[in-house]
This record gives sequence, C-alpha cells and structure tokens, in this order.
Amino acid sequence: MESNRQQKIARVVQQDLADILQKAAKDGGLTGTLISVTKVVVTPDLLLAKVYLSIFPHKDSETLLEGIRSNQPLIKHELSQRTRNQLRRVPELNFFMDDSLEYIDRIENSLKGKDNPIENPDLLDKRKKS
Repeated sequence: MESNRQQKIARVVQQDLADILQKAAKDGGLTGTLISVTKVVVTPDLLLAKVYLSIFPHKDSETLLEGIRSNQPLIKHELSQRTRNQLRRVPELNFFMDDSLEYIDRIENSLKGKDNPIENPDLLDKRKKS
C-alpha cells in the first residue's frame, strides 16, 4: 500500500517526466513518436522511482527505451530543475516498457477473429506440464 506521500511524489514525477520526454522526442526530430508515462511507482524510502513508459509506434520502442536509459542522468537533472520547489530530493529513475496497450491490442485482434487461437493453436503459449 502506497502512502499519500509516495502517491504525491509519483504524480509530480509522472507529469513532469511526460513533459520532459515529449519535448525531448520533439526536439530530437521524432515528430511522429508518442512517449507517455503510464505509471510511476515510488519506493517507501522515496529514493527509487520505477517509471513505466508507453511508446507509439511500437517498432522503435526498444531503441528509444535504451536511449532514455542512457540519458537518465540528464533526465533526472531536468526533473530536479522543474521540481526543486516541490521535492527536496529527486528519486533515482528506472525506466521500464509498459506493454499493456500492445497486450490489449492483441486481445482485441483475437476477439475480432484476426488471430483466432482456436483455428490456429500455435498462437497460444505452450504450457509446461508438471
């Protein structure tokens, strides 16, 4: 269960990071790319934040995620500049891919009959027998 303080810090980090990443994508010439911060989870000691990103289109998502991870110190510095009146200390940022939209899209395609696992059982993951 997250405390109120954790939730407030997570909201502040989420809003400011979304602005920072969108501006960086726009300045970097990635005009057709949408980077959104779907969720931020802050640890109870407020030293670490897990940041979940959704990147559209998906084809470049891994490359962009690696770029974001390599620029983490710059992103943290920009975040500290924006939140200096709200946060005493900016948590360490760990970036992860949020693939929930892709997962939902796969489910919708299955329901529409495009990828029907009944007709093509190879689409389903094989379960290990114990």
